[in-house]
Amino acid sequence: MKKLDKYILGKFLGTFIYAISLISIIIIVFDISEKLDAFIKRHASFHSIVFDYYINFLPYLINQYSPLFTFIAVVFFTSRLAARSEIVSMLSGGISFWRLLVPYMIGAGIIASSSLFLNHIVIPNANKTRIRFEDTYVRDQYYNLSVHIHKQVRPGEFIYVHNFDVTRNLGIKFSLEKLDNQQLTYKLMSETIIWDSVKQDWKLFNYFARKILPDGKEITYAGMEKDTVLGFNASEFREKLTDVEAMNYNELKSYIIQQRLEGSNNVRFEEVEMYKRTAFPFATFILTLIAVALSSRKVRGGTGLHLGIGLLIAFSFILFMQISTTFAEGGMIPPLASVWIPNVIYGVLAFFMIRATPK
Repeated sequence: MKKLDKYILGKFLGTFIYAISLISIIIIVFDISEKLDAFIKRHASFHSIVFDYYINFLPYLINQYSPLFTFIAVVFFTSRLAARSEIVSMLSGGISFWRLLVPYMIGAGIIASSSLFLNHIVIPNANKTRIRFEDTYVRDQYYNLSVHIHKQVRPGEFIYVHNFDVTRNLGIKFSLEKLDNQQLTYKLMSETIIWDSVKQDWKLFNYFARKILPDGKEITYAGMEKDTVLGFNASEFREKLTDVEAMNYNELKSYIIQQRLEGSNNVRFEEVEMYKRTAFPFATFILTLIAVALSSRKVRGGTGLHLGIGLLIAFSFILFMQISTTFAEGGMIPPLASVWIPNVIYGVLAFFMIRATPK
């Protein structure tokens, strides 16, 4: 690396580290003030708060904001170089604009590689401890916000529950169907089911069962109350959306396959999470190029104008990403496409901005 490369790279990484450190401290201070009552109420120790929660929260926090603060860092120090005519001096000295981009791309590569490493290895492991702390001292551990729950509990055996209350282990409007070669052989319906944790079985209320024999004849029976074993338990209805945050790539991929077999409604959310872990770090390169194109020219208004326009572009990218992933979770576009569409669109924008930049 040339001396000029080291100078630009040092400015890039130094400004980024300063900015991300500052915002991390501010967010942690606000987070402490918000959760302090819960920590005191549930008797969380100082050691647990610092080492189990905030030490493991920090990688997640840094990674979450790294593309945005990469953009802000590049806009900030590059616009100052332009304001002092340093960019003009570099170009006048015979350095091409494309060569000038090399240290920027090296810096973006370091940050993007770190983000990939954090996303796939560090953060899932750190989240195991962080989420366990939150479950103990901050929030209720389990919940189920789904209605119309469909699951395949074993091959050829499907259940449906209109909704399930995990606090009382109670389900409303339950049905179970057994199929053999795509033909219905048994169906059980019940107005209410309750899990008996002592007997480890289910109690059915106001039930109706229908068994279809090989010769086509049917046997039906009904009753007001019945204890039975159904091949699954109440824990299978407990959902934690944060569970996927504690899974590495292989664990998450296996979990998605399992959820697909069960017919879970959350599969698209989990697929978006898996693909986003790779797509989001690549946004660092795109935002770096846009930031350089935007702030490398000297304009009236200086750093303030560059920073204002830069923030508008950066937040529009984040908003676009959020809207795109929301469409994917709603089933309107494929999850893989949803996380890469913003990168592709803003990548094209970066290309044209770089081409239009005075060189």
